[in-house]
Amino acid sequence: MLPFLRKKAQTLLGIDISSTAVKLLELSRTGGRYKVESYGVEPLPANAVVEKNVSDVEGVGDVIARLVGRARPGVKTAAVAVPGSATITKLIEMDASLSEDDLENQLRVEADQYIPFPLDEVRMDFQVLGPVQDNAERVEVLVVASRTENVEMRADALEIGGLQPKVVDVEAYAMERTFQMILPTLPNAGELDTVAVFDIGATMTTLNVFHQSRSVYTREQLFGGKQLTEEIQRRYGISMEEAGLAKKTGELPEDYESEVLFPFKESIVQQINRSLQFFYGSTQFNEVDYILLAGGSASIPGLPELIQEKVGTGCSLADPFADMALANKVNARALANDAAALMIACGLALRSFEQ
Repeated sequence: MLPFLRKKAQTLLGIDISSTAVKLLELSRTGGRYKVESYGVEPLPANAVVEKNVSDVEGVGDVIARLVGRARPGVKTAAVAVPGSATITKLIEMDASLSEDDLENQLRVEADQYIPFPLDEVRMDFQVLGPVQDNAERVEVLVVASRTENVEMRADALEIGGLQPKVVDVEAYAMERTFQMILPTLPNAGELDTVAVFDIGATMTTLNVFHQSRSVYTREQLFGGKQLTEEIQRRYGISMEEAGLAKKTGELPEDYESEVLFPFKESIVQQINRSLQFFYGSTQFNEVDYILLAGGSASIPGLPELIQEKVGTGCSLADPFADMALANKVNARALANDAAALMIACGLALRSFEQ
């Protein structure tokens, strides 16, 4: 069984399979300081992953093999994640005196109360979070399930790529792990009770809200950097490939900044405002103390400042590697450019250090 949540004390590569690329990250730790040993980002063929669902296992596996060959990591064991939209999570209370085996047996007996699929169609795992507040005889248990195909397609892609799948995590929990590491570096960190992390990818934007460092809300929506690429293509009459390259190099006509890029930045602000209003309307929260931007489409110059101005909340770009050492073979400039897009890969690699 590939565990979702069990802690593994061994070095794991973080492999993040997004809609447009595969990201690899290998970390080590000396004392309290982490070091980036290897990393890489490799684009995926069109439609190999659609809205975070793997549709071409062979294609994804070939990209992983290419990425492993280029990054040359020191280990071949890996952790991968399924998106929140492909998982069912429940927080339940159970008797604190039960052993782990007894907990597992009881959960399997009662699984149909929590999971709307036959047990033979899902992978299920659990983690004891700790005692229930004001009742030491009960513990809180997090139960996570995903359809078997979601887990196996990712595991198969890793194996095709020459890696050994050891852990299947959930993107929100990988993000939480990285966020907990970044939080102390944020301005006025001690006063940040509730923080919204917007992960802006190519086709999907995911909002993760953390309250007292714990994930309390996740929502995915169809919006991302691909819309900017499509607008460049439409406006300047070039192919999608040319538009994507021009977006990265900045080799575009003079009116690009004012006519294309700024309206796109404004639309990101609208999406963020809309997502926050949805969050406030469906939870007991009515404000966030800070906004952190992640994802490949978050690195647009001036975006954090625009969000801070329009939303009225402090905002910055996530950089999980700000306090990390780098191995000689790691390109510091390339890593800095990709840092915001490596939050999930970082959270998966951090699994290596949990006891």
